[in-house]
Amino acid sequence: MNNGVRPTIFYYNPNIWPREEYEIRKNESKRHAESLGIQWIDGDYDHEGWCRHMTGLENERERGSRCQECFILRLTATARKAQELGIPYFATTLASSRWKSLEQIERAGLIAQEIVNKEFSIVSFWPQNWRKGGLQERRNQLLKENQFYNQQYCGCEFSVRNAAPTKELLRKVMREAKRQHQDQLAKMSEEIVERLHSSIFHHPSSIILAYWPLPDEVDIRPLIDQLVAEGKTVVLPKVTGDETMELRRYTSRTDLQEGAFHIMEPIGEPFTDYGQIEVALIPGMAFDAVGHRLGRGKGYYDRFLSTFLSPLATRPLPLKIGVCFPFQRVAKVPSEEHDVLMDIVEG
Repeated sequence: MNNGVRPTIFYYNPNIWPREEYEIRKNESKRHAESLGIQWIDGDYDHEGWCRHMTGLENERERGSRCQECFILRLTATARKAQELGIPYFATTLASSRWKSLEQIERAGLIAQEIVNKEFSIVSFWPQNWRKGGLQERRNQLLKENQFYNQQYCGCEFSVRNAAPTKELLRKVMREAKRQHQDQLAKMSEEIVERLHSSIFHHPSSIILAYWPLPDEVDIRPLIDQLVAEGKTVVLPKVTGDETMELRRYTSRTDLQEGAFHIMEPIGEPFTDYGQIEVALIPGMAFDAVGHRLGRGKGYYDRFLSTFLSPLATRPLPLKIGVCFPFQRVAKVPSEEHDVLMDIVEG
């Protein structure tokens, strides 16, 4: 290759998440390497091992200590692969990304060099700055010419939650998060229900808007039955058309039948006195600290909440509680000016 240097690509990115995103990025790298006749080596995708390594750093800010540890882990593996292949230098294209800190990457490379040189023969980190000398412009040109996939976030699930991804990407990430936490959802639901009951119990409410959960939503069914047993009036949504839904009273599980989207819906009498509702429990795919909510994309709740709240301008508004699992709380949900904000997010 140019300057007498022939690179070998070692693709080692166990941080990328979800697996679908990893495969897209891996295939793009492999495709380009093969087009140039460059040796390409597939590293292991041990995402669970990467997560264990990041234990305790989940809530660190971007470009903080979690990113530093991630770089060290991956560059140490790269240095060991270089030693194994008899290659005296190792480098990384991480520094070409706008998501990364050049200082952190160079520090991680030098630490990886020190770690490996204590174990094996000498390998050296090459701290190339890929953003200077026209290299950034050349990178952008190659991205366009080769129609490379352009990711919208750094790579790991933590970076998604701290970034501002598109609604489509955020939904994809949340679906994958639910799948990965499948065995923990029931326990999480129990803890959330306990907190919700405490909040509602101390709120002077007698009429509550709730929801009958899908399998991947916080299971508030025990809470609904408990509230009814305590004498509260609970109303649930029922889909009535392609864009509309209404509310009906719930008294027991015998009042339910499967409706649209395989959701159990009430068959009791319609409830139209929205002004009497004091608490509204609203599910969602993701919520941010401001109270923005990401739905499933059909827009039922968005339309209904706007209709539901518009005639109440002269009355006390209900307390709107967004209900989600802890991993569904993100830094920013894409929003629009007309979106209805939650007052509280419980998860």
